[in-house]
Amino acid sequence: MNTKVSIEPITRLEGHGKIEIYLDDKGNVDRAWFQVPELRGFEKFVQGRLPEDMPQITSRICGVCPTAHHMASTKALDDLYKVTPPAAAKKVRELVYSTFMAEDHTLHFYFLGGPDFVVGPTAPKAERNVLGVIAKVGIETGQKVIAMRRKLRELTALAAGKPIHPVFGLPGGVAKPLSADILAQFKTVAAEAVDFALFTLDVFDKIVLKNSGYVDLIVSDGFTHKTYYMGMVDEKNRLNFYDGTMRVVAPEGNESARFASRDYAQYIAERTEPWSYMKFTYLKAPGWTGFNEGSSSGIYCVAPLARLNVTDALATPHAQAAYEQYIKTLGKPVHHTLANHWARVIELLYAAERMQELANDPETGDSNVRTLPTEQPREGIGIVEAPRGTLIHHYKAGEDGRISNANLIVATQNNAARIALGVDKAARTLITGGKVDDGILNMVEMAFRAYDPCLGCATHSLPGSMPLRVNVHNPQGDMLTTVRRDSDGSIHRT
Repeated sequence: MNTKVSIEPITRLEGHGKIEIYLDDKGNVDRAWFQVPELRGFEKFVQGRLPEDMPQITSRICGVCPTAHHMASTKALDDLYKVTPPAAAKKVRELVYSTFMAEDHTLHFYFLGGPDFVVGPTAPKAERNVLGVIAKVGIETGQKVIAMRRKLRELTALAAGKPIHPVFGLPGGVAKPLSADILAQFKTVAAEAVDFALFTLDVFDKIVLKNSGYVDLIVSDGFTHKTYYMGMVDEKNRLNFYDGTMRVVAPEGNESARFASRDYAQYIAERTEPWSYMKFTYLKAPGWTGFNEGSSSGIYCVAPLARLNVTDALATPHAQAAYEQYIKTLGKPVHHTLANHWARVIELLYAAERMQELANDPETGDSNVRTLPTEQPREGIGIVEAPRGTLIHHYKAGEDGRISNANLIVATQNNAARIALGVDKAARTLITGGKVDDGILNMVEMAFRAYDPCLGCATHSLPGSMPLRVNVHNPQGDMLTTVRRDSDGSIHRT
């Protein structure tokens, strides 16, 4: 009889999930499942709402990455109303967005993913947190992290109205121009953010890259998957978080697709599995062949690892130098899941430098920040690169001008199949002969934590039935029966 090992809840992520690992009679892993049992119905309950409400509604999907949803939604409204924002509005948006990216990447490195390396993957669980990180790197570093995040959030509030749920994005632009005083504050903090990002890169180098055991773990087979990669690039194939063209590279590194935001549905398909509320996306050209890697499988990856795989260069000097060192060390494309952490720190540096460029651009302070819409809303698509990867908002409006249909494909859905692959492979590699302890289970969790997944963002609905499982217990707690509804609507009882 198989033995089940459960990790519930999984930790240091946004949302709720669990991992169930089934061992065979020899104590080896038969299968490990990454399950998302929560359901958020945003795609459904935005129907009938006014389009201009969408940037505020969708930012409530997640309290960690609300600015990403706000920005993708605002861009979708630009397309919905067929209106082009003034140049200053685009730069104000990108400035706020770069500030958000720097703050969010700082959060993940020091609070969520970083403890696995700074404190150690098998350290006692009570130490694998930000307090453990501070104990390891010093109270002065902890103060620096907290101060940097506070300053970045304060800037977001000044420019976007609120630090958590922005209110500045409007179809055709932004709510107000940036004053000279606010821009001066952006310039000051941006310079500090660049220094902070360089400091963080140095911390990563000293603690992780100088530790041969950590490097061996990063490049180990248990955390390696050869898949496709997708991300946004500019006309020179350089990284861009706010706007550009979507580029896909194959496991071998060659470009396999390139498309504009409006054409995403020609390249990406969605599916559900009966054991999770999270949607799984895949590339239409290779198709869905199950949870397999390689060029014949449509599974792909987004997030920092993927973005550095699809880009040819970074547009800011310090980040470009860091990127070159990353490629020199790991090659390209990089297939190692745990390399996401290194890529994320490089992106932190790029975000800070881009923030500095935009704050010092005279056009960012121009007073012309809105083009009023005049068209009837019909259909609009907005894409940005969220901290966790590509985020797609797709809206359709009815004759009454209200939202009739919404499709949200978030980064964690794009990564869902690769995460499932990663959790299963890590468990198979790490658990043998029935040996399971807390350190080993934490290393299994590292297979998903590297993506910084947001499960609240990733659980919406497709047309038709969502999978559902109901367990019936007697008063003594014994399970009597299970009723399961699969995504095709079929009912099963066991």
